Amino acid sequence: MTTYVLAGGCFWCLDAAYRALEGVSEVESGYVGGTAVAPTYEQVCTGTTGHAEAVRVTFDPDVIPADVILDAFFTMHDPRQLNRQGNDVGTQYRSAMFPADDEQRAEFARALERASEFWDGGIVTTTEPLTTFYPAEEYHQDFFAKNPGQGYCLAVAVPKVNKVRARFAEYVKA
Repeated sequence: MTTYVLAGGCFWCLDAAYRALEGVSEVESGYVGGTAVAPTYEQVCTGTTGHAEAVRVTFDPDVIPADVILDAFFTMHDPRQLNRQGNDVGTQYRSAMFPADDEQRAEFARALERASEFWDGGIVTTTEPLTTFYPAEEYHQDFFAKNPGQGYCLAVAVPKVNKVRARFAEYVKA
């Protein structure tokens, strides 16, 4: 099993899209990249802790290639938006990858190169040191499945999930 920590806007959207893919065994929403110890959602939302909303994605590379996990990341959010995704604005919504080791750093660099061929314009996704990942509060875990009729999920998460499902149809769970 392999685990990546990725941030690309609101963690609800990334969580929902990754849960739709075969070979993904766990997705955990949380906070990473900041200085506060054990931050809360309310603290992270202020933008003062330095944390990004992120997901920790655990997957089986024998079922779904690492490249697909990373290319899906660049499909489900716009890596050209600095410190925002749509109406979600602030450093907590930045596009960032947090490699656990040199191998992941190299994989992430290759994914950035592929993404630059997919997206027009400059990509602002950063590669940052992996600091402590703090799991988000329980109500944020698998939020989309628990709240499918919630307005934000319908307006923002559904289109992102659908983009990933369309581009990576062969990896979508039945």
